Amino acid sequence: MNKEKKQEIIPIGSAIKSMFKEGYCLDLFKQDFIAGLIVSLVALPLAMAFSIAVGLPPQHGLITAIIAGFIVPFLGGSRVQVSGPTAAFIVIIAPLVLTHGLKGLIIITIMSGLLLILLGMARVGRYIEQVPHVVVIGFTAGIAVVIGTLALNDLLGLHIHMSTHSYVSSLVLIAKKIPTLYWPECFVGMLSLAIMCTIYRFFPKLPSPLVGIGIGAIATYFFQMFGRSISTIGTHFSYTLSDGTIGHGIPPLIPTLSQAFTSFSWPQSYELKMFFIPACLVAALSALESLLSAVVADKMTRKKHDPDAELIGIGIGNILSGFASGIPATGAIARTAANIHNGAKTPIAASLHAVFILLYVLLLTPVLSFIPMAALAALLVCVAYHMSQYQEFIHIIKRGNKWDSIVLLACFLLTVFKDMIAGVSIGIVLACIFHFIEKGKKVQK
Repeated sequence: MNKEKKQEIIPIGSAIKSMFKEGYCLDLFKQDFIAGLIVSLVALPLAMAFSIAVGLPPQHGLITAIIAGFIVPFLGGSRVQVSGPTAAFIVIIAPLVLTHGLKGLIIITIMSGLLLILLGMARVGRYIEQVPHVVVIGFTAGIAVVIGTLALNDLLGLHIHMSTHSYVSSLVLIAKKIPTLYWPECFVGMLSLAIMCTIYRFFPKLPSPLVGIGIGAIATYFFQMFGRSISTIGTHFSYTLSDGTIGHGIPPLIPTLSQAFTSFSWPQSYELKMFFIPACLVAALSALESLLSAVVADKMTRKKHDPDAELIGIGIGNILSGFASGIPATGAIARTAANIHNGAKTPIAASLHAVFILLYVLLLTPVLSFIPMAALAALLVCVAYHMSQYQEFIHIIKRGNKWDSIVLLACFLLTVFKDMIAGVSIGIVLACIFHFIEKGKKVQK
Protein backbone atom coordinates (compact mmCIF):
# COMPACT_ATOMS: atom_id res chain seq x y z
CA MET A 1 0.00 0.00 0.00
CA ASN A 2 2.80 2.43 0.94
CA LYS A 3 4.61 1.44 -2.20
CA GLU A 4 1.63 2.29 -4.36
CA LYS A 5 1.27 5.63 -2.58
CA LYS A 6 4.92 6.44 -3.18
CA GLN A 7 4.60 5.66 -6.86
CA GLU A 8 1.60 7.97 -7.06
CA ILE A 9 3.61 10.85 -5.57
CA ILE A 10 6.63 10.29 -7.82
CA PRO A 11 5.54 8.66 -11.09
CA ILE A 12 8.78 7.39 -12.62
CA GLY A 13 9.84 4.53 -14.89
CA SER A 14 6.28 3.35 -15.52
CA ALA A 15 7.09 2.11 -19.05
CA ILE A 16 10.01 -0.08 -18.01
CA LYS A 17 8.05 -1.39 -14.99
CA SER A 18 5.15 -2.48 -17.18
CA MET A 19 7.64 -4.14 -19.57
CA PHE A 20 9.12 -6.26 -16.78
CA LYS A 21 5.64 -7.13 -15.49
CA GLU A 22 4.69 -8.53 -18.90
CA GLY A 23 8.05 -10.27 -19.30
CA TYR A 24 11.02 -9.66 -21.56
CA CYS A 25 12.55 -12.33 -23.79
CA LEU A 26 15.26 -12.82 -26.41
CA ASP A 27 12.83 -12.36 -29.33
CA LEU A 28 11.79 -8.95 -28.00
CA PHE A 29 15.44 -8.00 -27.52
CA LYS A 30 16.22 -8.91 -31.15
CA GLN A 31 13.42 -6.64 -32.38
CA ASP A 32 14.55 -3.82 -30.08
CA PHE A 33 18.18 -4.29 -31.17
CA ILE A 34 17.35 -3.89 -34.88
CA ALA A 35 15.09 -0.87 -34.22
CA GLY A 36 17.73 0.78 -32.03
CA LEU A 37 20.43 0.25 -34.65
CA ILE A 38 18.37 1.76 -37.48
CA VAL A 39 17.19 4.73 -35.38
CA SER A 40 20.79 5.45 -34.33
CA LEU A 41 21.77 5.84 -38.00
CA VAL A 42 19.06 8.48 -38.37
CA ALA A 43 19.73 10.16 -35.02
CA LEU A 44 23.51 10.48 -35.45
CA PRO A 45 23.52 13.13 -38.22
CA LEU A 46 20.46 14.86 -36.73
CA ALA A 47 22.17 15.33 -33.35
CA MET A 48 25.20 16.90 -35.04
CA ALA A 49 23.11 19.09 -37.35
CA PHE A 50 20.95 20.46 -34.51
CA SER A 51 23.99 21.27 -32.38
CA ILE A 52 25.70 23.12 -35.24
CA ALA A 53 22.45 24.98 -36.01
CA VAL A 54 22.34 26.47 -32.49
CA GLY A 55 25.95 27.66 -32.78
CA LEU A 56 27.80 24.87 -30.95
CA PRO A 57 30.22 22.13 -32.06
CA PRO A 58 28.54 18.83 -33.05
CA GLN A 59 29.64 16.90 -29.94
CA HIS A 60 27.15 18.79 -27.75
CA GLY A 61 24.22 17.35 -29.72
CA LEU A 62 25.80 13.90 -29.62
CA ILE A 63 26.21 14.15 -25.83
CA THR A 64 22.47 14.86 -25.55
CA ALA A 65 21.54 11.99 -27.85
CA ILE A 66 23.71 9.60 -25.81
CA ILE A 67 22.81 10.67 -22.26
CA ALA A 68 19.15 11.70 -22.59
CA GLY A 69 18.60 9.03 -25.25
CA PHE A 70 19.77 6.34 -22.81
CA ILE A 71 18.29 7.61 -19.52
CA VAL A 72 14.82 8.84 -20.51
CA PRO A 73 13.42 5.48 -21.77
CA PHE A 74 14.25 3.87 -18.40
CA LEU A 75 12.70 6.67 -16.33
CA GLY A 76 9.88 7.87 -18.61
CA GLY A 77 6.35 6.76 -19.31
CA SER A 78 6.40 5.85 -23.01
CA ARG A 79 7.42 2.41 -24.27
CA VAL A 80 8.79 3.40 -27.65
CA GLN A 81 9.58 7.12 -27.46
CA VAL A 82 13.07 8.21 -28.56
CA SER A 83 14.46 11.31 -26.86
CA GLY A 84 17.25 13.66 -27.89
CA PRO A 85 17.89 17.10 -29.39
CA THR A 86 15.18 18.27 -31.80
CA ALA A 87 14.75 20.96 -34.44
CA ALA A 88 12.11 22.81 -32.42
CA PHE A 89 14.75 23.94 -29.92
CA ILE A 90 16.93 25.65 -32.54
CA VAL A 91 15.00 28.92 -32.61
CA ILE A 92 15.08 29.12 -28.80
CA ILE A 93 18.61 27.94 -28.10
CA ALA A 94 20.48 29.75 -30.91
CA PRO A 95 19.82 33.25 -29.48
CA LEU A 96 20.66 31.99 -25.96
CA VAL A 97 24.02 30.60 -27.12
CA LEU A 98 24.73 33.85 -28.97
CA THR A 99 23.97 35.93 -25.87
CA HIS A 100 25.05 33.74 -22.94
CA GLY A 101 27.36 31.15 -24.49
CA LEU A 102 27.69 27.52 -23.44
CA LYS A 103 27.73 28.41 -19.75
CA GLY A 104 24.29 30.01 -19.94
CA LEU A 105 22.87 27.14 -21.95
CA ILE A 106 24.13 24.57 -19.42
CA ILE A 107 22.41 26.43 -16.56
CA ILE A 108 19.19 26.79 -18.56
CA THR A 109 19.19 23.09 -19.51
CA ILE A 110 19.62 22.00 -15.88
CA MET A 111 16.98 24.47 -14.63
CA SER A 112 14.51 23.32 -17.28
CA GLY A 113 15.07 19.73 -16.15
CA LEU A 114 14.21 20.64 -12.57
CA LEU A 115 11.05 22.42 -13.75
CA LEU A 116 10.00 19.37 -15.77
CA ILE A 117 10.39 17.14 -12.72
CA LEU A 118 8.19 19.53 -10.72
CA LEU A 119 5.56 19.48 -13.50
CA GLY A 120 5.56 15.68 -13.49
CA MET A 121 5.25 15.49 -9.70
CA ALA A 122 2.41 18.03 -9.85
CA ARG A 123 0.59 15.71 -12.30
CA VAL A 124 0.05 18.35 -15.00
CA GLY A 125 1.01 16.09 -17.92
CA ARG A 126 -2.59 15.45 -18.97
CA TYR A 127 -3.25 19.22 -19.17
CA ILE A 128 -0.19 19.98 -21.30
CA GLU A 129 -1.47 17.46 -23.85
CA GLN A 130 -4.61 19.59 -24.24
CA VAL A 131 -2.86 22.53 -25.97
CA PRO A 132 -5.04 23.32 -29.04
CA HIS A 133 -3.90 21.43 -32.12
CA VAL A 134 -4.09 24.55 -34.28
CA VAL A 135 -1.59 26.30 -31.97
CA VAL A 136 0.84 23.37 -32.28
CA ILE A 137 0.57 23.42 -36.09
CA GLY A 138 1.09 27.21 -36.13
CA PHE A 139 4.24 27.38 -34.04
CA THR A 140 5.85 24.23 -35.52
CA ALA A 141 5.30 25.61 -39.04
CA GLY A 142 6.84 28.90 -37.90
CA ILE A 143 9.87 27.12 -36.44
CA ALA A 144 10.22 25.12 -39.68
CA VAL A 145 10.35 28.30 -41.78
CA VAL A 146 13.04 29.83 -39.55
CA ILE A 147 15.16 26.65 -39.55
CA GLY A 148 14.85 26.14 -43.30
CA THR A 149 15.82 29.76 -44.00
CA LEU A 150 18.85 29.82 -41.71
CA ALA A 151 20.08 26.49 -43.11
CA LEU A 152 20.54 28.20 -46.52
CA ASN A 153 23.77 29.73 -45.20
CA ASP A 154 25.67 26.42 -45.17
CA LEU A 155 23.55 24.78 -47.87
CA LEU A 156 24.58 27.38 -50.46
CA GLY A 157 28.11 27.97 -49.14
CA LEU A 158 27.45 31.62 -48.26
CA HIS A 159 29.79 31.61 -45.21
CA ILE A 160 27.81 34.29 -43.35
CA HIS A 161 28.53 34.87 -39.68
CA MET A 162 25.01 35.09 -38.22
CA SER A 163 25.16 37.64 -35.41
CA THR A 164 21.53 38.77 -35.36
CA HIS A 165 18.44 37.41 -33.57
CA SER A 166 16.05 38.96 -36.11
CA TYR A 167 14.58 36.69 -38.75
CA VAL A 168 14.07 39.58 -41.17
CA SER A 169 17.69 40.75 -40.79
CA SER A 170 18.97 37.21 -41.34
CA LEU A 171 16.75 36.81 -44.41
CA VAL A 172 17.96 40.11 -45.90
CA LEU A 173 21.59 39.12 -45.23
CA ILE A 174 21.13 35.74 -46.94
CA ALA A 175 19.37 37.33 -49.92
CA LYS A 176 22.23 39.82 -50.39
CA LYS A 177 24.86 37.06 -50.25
CA ILE A 178 23.19 34.60 -52.65
CA PRO A 179 24.98 36.03 -55.75
CA THR A 180 28.30 35.17 -54.03
CA LEU A 181 27.42 31.53 -53.28
CA TYR A 182 30.24 28.99 -53.51
CA TRP A 183 29.04 26.60 -56.22
CA PRO A 184 30.94 23.42 -55.12
CA GLU A 185 29.38 23.57 -51.63
CA CYS A 186 26.02 24.46 -53.15
CA PHE A 187 26.30 21.39 -55.41
CA VAL A 188 27.16 19.12 -52.45
CA GLY A 189 24.24 20.54 -50.43
CA MET A 190 21.71 20.24 -53.25
CA LEU A 191 22.89 16.73 -54.15
CA SER A 192 22.53 15.61 -50.51
CA LEU A 193 19.09 17.23 -50.29
CA ALA A 194 17.89 15.56 -53.49
CA ILE A 195 19.04 12.14 -52.24
CA MET A 196 17.38 12.60 -48.84
CA CYS A 197 14.08 13.62 -50.43
CA THR A 198 13.91 10.82 -53.00
CA ILE A 199 15.87 7.76 -51.81
CA TYR A 200 13.05 6.46 -49.59
CA ARG A 201 10.81 5.99 -52.66
CA PHE A 202 13.21 3.44 -54.10
CA PHE A 203 14.75 2.04 -50.91
CA PRO A 204 12.27 2.64 -48.06
CA LYS A 205 14.33 0.64 -45.56
CA LEU A 206 17.49 2.75 -45.95
CA PRO A 207 18.03 5.69 -43.52
CA SER A 208 17.79 8.56 -46.01
CA PRO A 209 19.78 11.10 -43.91
CA LEU A 210 22.74 8.74 -43.75
CA VAL A 211 22.64 7.96 -47.49
CA GLY A 212 22.32 11.64 -48.43
CA ILE A 213 25.19 12.70 -46.19
CA GLY A 214 27.33 9.76 -47.36
CA ILE A 215 26.92 10.69 -51.03
CA GLY A 216 27.58 14.34 -50.13
CA ALA A 217 30.84 13.26 -48.44
CA ILE A 218 31.88 11.30 -51.56
CA ALA A 219 31.18 14.36 -53.75
CA THR A 220 33.24 16.47 -51.32
CA TYR A 221 36.16 14.05 -51.67
CA PHE A 222 36.15 14.43 -55.46
CA PHE A 223 35.96 18.22 -55.26
CA GLN A 224 38.93 18.25 -52.89
CA MET A 225 40.89 16.00 -55.30
CA PHE A 226 40.57 18.77 -57.90
CA GLY A 227 41.62 21.53 -55.50
CA ARG A 228 38.19 22.78 -54.45
CA SER A 229 37.94 23.26 -50.68
CA ILE A 230 34.68 22.21 -49.01
CA SER A 231 33.83 23.03 -45.40
CA THR A 232 33.50 19.83 -43.33
CA ILE A 233 33.13 19.03 -39.64
CA GLY A 234 36.89 18.40 -39.55
CA THR A 235 37.81 21.77 -41.10
CA HIS A 236 35.13 23.73 -39.22
CA PHE A 237 35.58 22.46 -35.65
CA SER A 238 38.51 21.65 -33.40
CA TYR A 239 38.97 20.50 -29.79
CA THR A 240 41.67 20.34 -27.13
CA LEU A 241 42.10 17.25 -24.96
CA SER A 242 43.16 17.35 -21.30
CA ASP A 243 46.76 16.51 -22.25
CA GLY A 244 46.92 19.53 -24.57
CA THR A 245 46.46 17.57 -27.80
CA ILE A 246 44.55 19.55 -30.44
CA GLY A 247 42.29 17.61 -32.77
CA HIS A 248 39.87 18.40 -35.58
CA GLY A 249 36.22 17.42 -35.76
CA ILE A 250 34.64 15.54 -32.83
CA PRO A 251 36.55 14.39 -29.74
CA PRO A 252 36.39 10.56 -29.39
CA LEU A 253 35.46 10.64 -25.69
CA ILE A 254 32.79 9.13 -23.46
CA PRO A 255 30.51 11.94 -22.16
CA THR A 256 30.99 12.50 -18.41
CA LEU A 257 29.01 14.56 -15.94
CA SER A 258 32.15 16.49 -15.00
CA GLN A 259 32.46 18.12 -18.43
CA ALA A 260 30.25 21.09 -17.52
CA PHE A 261 32.44 22.04 -14.55
CA THR A 262 35.25 23.05 -16.91
CA SER A 263 32.86 25.40 -18.73
CA PHE A 264 31.54 27.46 -15.84
CA SER A 265 31.54 28.13 -12.12
CA TRP A 266 28.33 27.62 -10.16
CA PRO A 267 25.74 30.31 -11.11
CA GLN A 268 25.17 33.36 -8.97
CA SER A 269 21.68 34.34 -7.78
CA TYR A 270 21.39 37.10 -10.41
CA GLU A 271 22.15 34.52 -13.12
CA LEU A 272 19.45 32.19 -11.84
CA LYS A 273 16.94 35.06 -12.07
CA MET A 274 18.16 36.01 -15.55
CA PHE A 275 17.89 32.43 -16.83
CA PHE A 276 14.55 31.58 -15.18
CA ILE A 277 12.30 32.71 -18.06
CA PRO A 278 14.40 30.98 -20.77
CA ALA A 279 14.42 27.82 -18.62
CA CYS A 280 10.61 27.98 -18.35
CA LEU A 281 10.37 28.29 -22.13
CA VAL A 282 12.70 25.33 -22.73
CA ALA A 283 10.78 23.25 -20.16
CA ALA A 284 7.43 24.17 -21.72
CA LEU A 285 8.56 23.26 -25.24
CA SER A 286 10.23 20.06 -24.01
CA ALA A 287 7.06 19.03 -22.16
CA LEU A 288 4.77 19.89 -25.07
CA GLU A 289 6.85 18.15 -27.75
CA SER A 290 7.54 15.08 -25.59
CA LEU A 291 3.89 14.54 -24.74
CA LEU A 292 2.65 15.22 -28.28
CA SER A 293 5.21 12.70 -29.57
CA ALA A 294 4.06 10.19 -26.94
CA VAL A 295 0.43 10.66 -28.03
CA VAL A 296 1.43 9.98 -31.66
CA ALA A 297 3.30 6.86 -30.50
CA ASP A 298 0.20 5.69 -28.58
CA LYS A 299 -1.91 5.91 -31.73
CA MET A 300 0.67 3.93 -33.70
CA THR A 301 1.14 1.18 -31.08
CA ARG A 302 -2.29 1.20 -29.40
CA LYS A 303 -0.59 1.55 -26.03
CA LYS A 304 -1.04 4.23 -23.35
CA HIS A 305 1.83 6.31 -22.00
CA ASP A 306 2.12 7.90 -18.55
CA PRO A 307 2.50 11.67 -19.21
CA ASP A 308 3.74 12.52 -15.72
CA ALA A 309 6.42 9.82 -15.71
CA GLU A 310 7.48 11.03 -19.16
CA LEU A 311 7.89 14.58 -17.83
CA ILE A 312 10.04 13.37 -14.93
CA GLY A 313 12.09 11.15 -17.24
CA ILE A 314 12.80 13.96 -19.72
CA GLY A 315 13.52 16.30 -16.78
CA ILE A 316 16.20 13.99 -15.37
CA GLY A 317 17.55 13.49 -18.89
CA ASN A 318 17.93 17.25 -19.29
CA ILE A 319 19.69 17.65 -15.94
CA LEU A 320 22.23 14.92 -16.72
CA SER A 321 22.65 16.19 -20.27
CA GLY A 322 23.33 19.70 -18.93
CA PHE A 323 25.96 18.46 -16.49
CA ALA A 324 27.71 16.74 -19.41
CA SER A 325 27.62 19.95 -21.53
CA GLY A 326 24.76 18.74 -23.70
CA ILE A 327 21.84 20.74 -25.06
CA PRO A 328 18.15 20.38 -24.10
CA ALA A 329 16.35 17.17 -25.03
CA THR A 330 12.78 16.19 -25.71
CA GLY A 331 10.78 13.40 -27.30
CA ALA A 332 11.42 13.28 -31.06
CA ILE A 333 8.39 12.43 -33.21
CA ALA A 334 10.31 11.40 -36.37
CA ARG A 335 12.78 9.19 -34.50
CA THR A 336 9.97 7.71 -32.41
CA ALA A 337 8.02 6.87 -35.58
CA ALA A 338 11.15 5.28 -37.10
CA ASN A 339 11.59 3.27 -33.90
CA ILE A 340 8.05 1.91 -34.14
CA HIS A 341 8.21 1.20 -37.89
CA ASN A 342 11.38 -0.83 -37.40
CA GLY A 343 9.85 -3.11 -34.78
CA ALA A 344 10.60 -1.54 -31.37
CA LYS A 345 8.55 -3.13 -28.60
CA THR A 346 10.00 -1.77 -25.34
CA PRO A 347 12.08 1.16 -23.94
CA ILE A 348 15.20 -0.99 -24.47
CA ALA A 349 15.16 -0.09 -28.19
CA ALA A 350 15.41 3.66 -27.51
CA SER A 351 18.20 3.14 -24.98
CA LEU A 352 20.10 0.92 -27.42
CA HIS A 353 20.04 3.68 -30.04
CA ALA A 354 22.00 5.85 -27.58
CA VAL A 355 24.53 3.04 -26.99
CA PHE A 356 25.09 2.74 -30.75
CA ILE A 357 25.68 6.50 -31.06
CA LEU A 358 28.25 6.27 -28.26
CA LEU A 359 30.04 3.51 -30.18
CA TYR A 360 30.07 5.67 -33.33
CA VAL A 361 31.65 8.53 -31.35
CA LEU A 362 34.31 6.26 -29.86
CA LEU A 363 35.16 4.36 -33.05
CA LEU A 364 34.24 6.49 -36.06
CA THR A 365 35.20 10.12 -35.27
CA PRO A 366 37.84 10.26 -38.06
CA VAL A 367 35.10 9.26 -40.54
CA LEU A 368 32.59 11.74 -39.09
CA SER A 369 35.11 14.55 -39.64
CA PHE A 370 34.63 14.19 -43.42
CA ILE A 371 30.90 15.06 -43.24
CA PRO A 372 30.36 18.28 -45.25
CA MET A 373 28.60 21.19 -43.56
CA ALA A 374 26.43 21.64 -46.68
CA ALA A 375 25.10 18.07 -46.31
CA LEU A 376 24.13 18.70 -42.67
CA ALA A 377 22.39 21.91 -43.79
CA ALA A 378 20.52 19.84 -46.38
CA LEU A 379 19.38 17.57 -43.56
CA LEU A 380 18.04 20.60 -41.67
CA VAL A 381 16.10 21.76 -44.75
CA CYS A 382 14.66 18.24 -45.06
CA VAL A 383 13.67 18.23 -41.37
CA ALA A 384 12.09 21.69 -41.71
CA TYR A 385 10.05 20.52 -44.71
CA HIS A 386 8.61 17.53 -42.84
CA MET A 387 8.18 19.55 -39.66
CA SER A 388 6.15 22.27 -41.40
CA GLN A 389 3.11 20.02 -41.93
CA TYR A 390 2.27 22.36 -44.79
CA GLN A 391 -0.61 20.18 -46.05
CA GLU A 392 -2.41 20.39 -42.72
CA PHE A 393 -1.59 24.10 -42.50
CA ILE A 394 -3.21 24.74 -45.90
CA HIS A 395 -6.15 22.46 -45.04
CA ILE A 396 -6.94 24.50 -41.90
CA ILE A 397 -6.79 27.77 -43.87
CA LYS A 398 -9.02 26.42 -46.66
CA ARG A 399 -11.43 24.15 -44.81
CA GLY A 400 -11.25 25.14 -41.13
CA ASN A 401 -13.43 27.73 -39.44
CA LYS A 402 -12.34 31.39 -39.40
CA TRP A 403 -11.31 31.27 -35.72
CA ASP A 404 -8.89 28.41 -36.32
CA SER A 405 -7.41 30.24 -39.30
CA ILE A 406 -6.86 33.40 -37.23
CA VAL A 407 -5.19 31.47 -34.40
CA LEU A 408 -3.03 29.51 -36.86
CA LEU A 409 -1.81 32.59 -38.74
CA ALA A 410 -1.24 34.62 -35.57
CA CYS A 411 0.76 31.81 -34.01
CA PHE A 412 2.74 31.22 -37.22
CA LEU A 413 3.57 34.87 -37.97
CA LEU A 414 4.49 35.74 -34.38
CA THR A 415 6.76 32.68 -34.15
CA VAL A 416 8.57 33.66 -37.35
CA PHE A 417 8.81 37.44 -36.91
CA LYS A 418 8.84 37.78 -33.11
CA ASP A 419 9.58 34.60 -31.15
CA MET A 420 8.01 31.35 -30.03
CA ILE A 421 6.92 32.74 -26.64
CA ALA A 422 4.73 35.33 -28.33
CA GLY A 423 3.45 32.82 -30.89
CA VAL A 424 2.39 30.13 -28.42
CA SER A 425 1.09 32.39 -25.63
CA ILE A 426 -0.99 34.63 -27.90
CA GLY A 427 -2.16 31.60 -29.87
CA ILE A 428 -3.45 29.92 -26.69
CA VAL A 429 -5.13 33.15 -25.49
CA LEU A 430 -6.86 33.66 -28.86
CA ALA A 431 -7.95 30.01 -28.96
CA CYS A 432 -9.52 30.35 -25.50
CA ILE A 433 -11.28 33.62 -26.40
CA PHE A 434 -12.73 32.18 -29.63
CA HIS A 435 -13.78 29.02 -27.78
CA PHE A 436 -15.83 31.10 -25.31
CA ILE A 437 -17.30 33.18 -28.15
CA GLU A 438 -18.51 30.03 -29.89
CA LYS A 439 -19.82 28.64 -26.61
CA GLY A 440 -21.74 31.89 -26.01
CA LYS A 441 -23.33 31.69 -29.45
CA LYS A 442 -24.49 28.14 -28.80
CA VAL A 443 -26.05 29.15 -25.45
CA GLN A 444 -27.92 32.03 -27.12
CA LYS A 445 -29.35 29.68 -29.73
